Formats: sequence, structure tokens, C-alpha cells
Amino acid sequence: MVTDQVSYQGTEHVIAIGASTGGTEAIRVVLESLPVGMPGIVMTQHMPPGFTTSYAARLDRLSRLRVQEVKGGERILPGHAYVAPGDKHLLVERYGADLVCKLSDAEPVNRHKPAVDVMFDSVAHTCGASATGVLLTGMGKDGGQGMLTMQQHGALTIAQDEASCVVFGMPKEAIRLGGVVEVLPLDEVAARLVSHLKQVGRGNRV
Repeated sequence: MVTDQVSYQGTEHVIAIGASTGGTEAIRVVLESLPVGMPGIVMTQHMPPGFTTSYAARLDRLSRLRVQEVKGGERILPGHAYVAPGDKHLLVERYGADLVCKLSDAEPVNRHKPAVDVMFDSVAHTCGASATGVLLTGMGKDGGQGMLTMQQHGALTIAQDEASCVVFGMPKEAIRLGGVVEVLPLDEVAARLVSHLKQVGRGNRV
């Protein structure tokens, strides 16, 4: 079921979603429940090279958002979601007045490339409180430190609860570090994102 409508026309807010084991379906659940008028969404899901292209295409078919695999240099726009490719780190950077996707071929972080920590850290330093972080099911600790950094920079941070996770490792690490503001069941994440966006108000620039 699609959550209540929201019309976010600005480009200042970014939602960052990270996941690993079980995350392909968890991300689908979240995206399928979001209305079209959301801020730009960047996503890192641990997947091998080649698989993220078809995964992005699948999400594009199933959700109301325009979903694409990042090639590098894309301007982050409302109503769009951007998936990290399976062999590059995804970062968010500011170029003039725009927020854009950048790819990095740096070494793996937490044994992962793409790594959630790399994406979260870039969002924290680029967007500060004008961001929301979501950490979903996954094995290991990737995303925990980055989510703490987002929280310290003023972002709302949400972790999936243990009961609805396939593997609770990544959300558990973020909670342990103190970087999580709210812990929610998977089926409540989309509605919370919408309600938060209504609270912070719409941006005024496109």
C-alpha cells in the first residue's frame, strides 16, 4: 500500500538507504510504499558487479519512483532513486547549487565495495541535517559508523528492527554505536519517511 502523498519539490534533502543480506527485498518493500513526490534517494546494497543493473531496473518497474543504476554525475532529483553499482562506492557531493552522485574506485571498506559507510559519511558531510539515513537488514557492521556520523550531523536516522530483519548485524551495530534515532519494523519505514518529510517541509529550489 502506498503511503500518504507528499510533494517535495526541492533538491536539498536526500534520503540514504543501506542494506546487505535480505536487503534486496527490504528495499523493494520500502520503495513500493513510497509516493512519487519524495526527495532524491541514494541506495547502497551489497551486490556483485552486473547484478545492480537488473536490480535497479526491477525496482523501477515495481515502484512509483524513477530508479536507475548510478553511472556517475547524475543530479539528485525529487522522485528519483539511485542505486550504487556493484563495483564502485557511491558518494553524494555538492557541485555549485546541485547535489550529484559520484562514484569512487577506492579500496573496499568493511570488506565491501560499494560500502554503506562510504555513502552515509558523504551524505553526512554534504547534507547535514537535510538528510535521512535508513539502515536495513544485513550481515556485518557496514553502515554503523556512517549512520553515527549522519546522526551527529543532525540527520534523522532509522534502523530496521530485529524482528523484521533477515540478519540484524548492520542495524545492531548502528544501534550499539548510538547512531540510531528510531528503530522501526520494515513495514513502517516508508510511512515514517513520509511523515518526516511533511515535518521538515518542502524545499524551495529545483
